[in-house]
Amino acid sequence: MKEAIDLRSDTFTKPTEEMKRAMFDAPVGDDVFDEDPSINQLQEKTADLFGMEAALFCPSGTMTNQIALKVHTQAGDEIICHKYSHIYNYEGGGLAFNSGCQTRLLEGKGGLIDPKTVEANINPDNIHAATTSLISMENTSNKGGGSCYELNDLEEIYKISRKHNLAYHLDGARLFNALVHKKQSPKDYGKWFDSISICLSKGLGCPVGSLILGTHDFMKKAKRVRKKFGGGMRQAGYLAGAGIYALDHHIDRLQEDHDKALMLKRALENCAWVKEIDEVETNIVIFYLKEGLEDQIFLNHLEKHGIKAISMGQGKLRFVTHLDVSMGEMEEVGNILSHLPLSIG
Repeated sequence: MKEAIDLRSDTFTKPTEEMKRAMFDAPVGDDVFDEDPSINQLQEKTADLFGMEAALFCPSGTMTNQIALKVHTQAGDEIICHKYSHIYNYEGGGLAFNSGCQTRLLEGKGGLIDPKTVEANINPDNIHAATTSLISMENTSNKGGGSCYELNDLEEIYKISRKHNLAYHLDGARLFNALVHKKQSPKDYGKWFDSISICLSKGLGCPVGSLILGTHDFMKKAKRVRKKFGGGMRQAGYLAGAGIYALDHHIDRLQEDHDKALMLKRALENCAWVKEIDEVETNIVIFYLKEGLEDQIFLNHLEKHGIKAISMGQGKLRFVTHLDVSMGEMEEVGNILSHLPLSIG
């Protein structure tokens, strides 16, 4: 039986044969004792890439985000973020459970927030209000459809964070997609953010792993929090080997995933059952069905035709392209979509 074309997420990628060899050949040690050479190399390589002092390898992007929130805040503080933010929608209430914080959820097209809106939502120094202590950004915005920030907006919000003495965190789970699409430099981000979380197991194709970046002082605190969260691993250098390989070989190829997403967008534009398609910048395509068509029935019908997609709620249906789906398969998906009846659902 033919395997389905899986467009639910770029987390479904599997290591390439070359990545597997890099993993198998990676020298290992005990990372809790700081003695895994492959993890040390990956951490140093990533920190250097962003022009930051240090990095810490963790099992997941949720953990790296949660570590940053914990280090930057005190219980009862308020975190500013977009209402679509991953830290608010998809981390199991971790910011409340782990850090005891509340959120100020901001509006903004495509999951992006602008500097004026940020500054207008910083609480005054008043005992009746929660202390605003952190601005958390997300680039690209997952629920915003893979949208990307312009550097000048990020710099303006950085200036606002300094003006009000706030920490500035970036959830960069798909940051490399933004860097490739906007032709930006990692060092542009390293000079502004107090902490950056990057994920290796999405578009970069690693099986496991994320890193948190910051100063040496931040990392000392972050490592203690990672220990409390149960994130200290032992001979995890085999996973770091995959990360090193990905940073060397899988960044530039992200443009292929963006091209595949545009192919999907063009196919959807010719489908009578599509109501609207969000702007496509990177590897995420969000679209909406016309009135009267049911999301889950539609997804079930797609799967019967060998295509897996996902709903994000609020009528948002999502395709995500990645290295395990070829251009030929994209053409196949487009052909299937064009022949689905208007009455589907």
